[in-house]
Amino acid sequence: MTKRAYPLGKVYGLLEPGPVVLLTTAHKGRPNLMPMSWHTMMEFTPPLVGCIVSGHNFSFEALVATRECGINIPTVELAAQVVGCGNTCGRRIDKWQRFGLTPVPGKVVAAPLVAECYASLECKVVDTRLMNRYNFFVLEVKKAWVDTACKAPQTLHHRGRGAFAVTGRTIKLPSKKK
Repeated sequence: MTKRAYPLGKVYGLLEPGPVVLLTTAHKGRPNLMPMSWHTMMEFTPPLVGCIVSGHNFSFEALVATRECGINIPTVELAAQVVGCGNTCGRRIDKWQRFGLTPVPGKVVAAPLVAECYASLECKVVDTRLMNRYNFFVLEVKKAWVDTACKAPQTLHHRGRGAFAVTGRTIKLPSKKK
């Protein structure tokens, strides 16, 4: 096997493990959504999710002000809408209307959830110590919803520069239960 140097600007595409999600917020009567792939599970109980939201994004302002959001997990059927949301700015347009997505109220947070997504998580910001330096938020999932009719969701995984992997074959191996 021969390896060659790899551009540092593409490293995130090698490590990106989780699905692309739609982060939803609501602030000053204005709901918004943005695709996000820079997130990671940090703890199981309570479920904690770490994520990075660029300070240039309209959603960043809402997340800082309200300290709550939705994390919605789309399937491959929503790929065009997800990319469209990422290529537009919520300051200028209503992404919900433009991309035909349905906001539904959460039970715990004021941010809407996306009806068309396979799963939705209602989250509260619980730690912002790395926000000013890295735009890193720690979110606690307070309520989770899943479409039980979707038995094998095919989620999108961002590989960088417009490339996405789609989940496929699943294998199960013995695992020690904790």
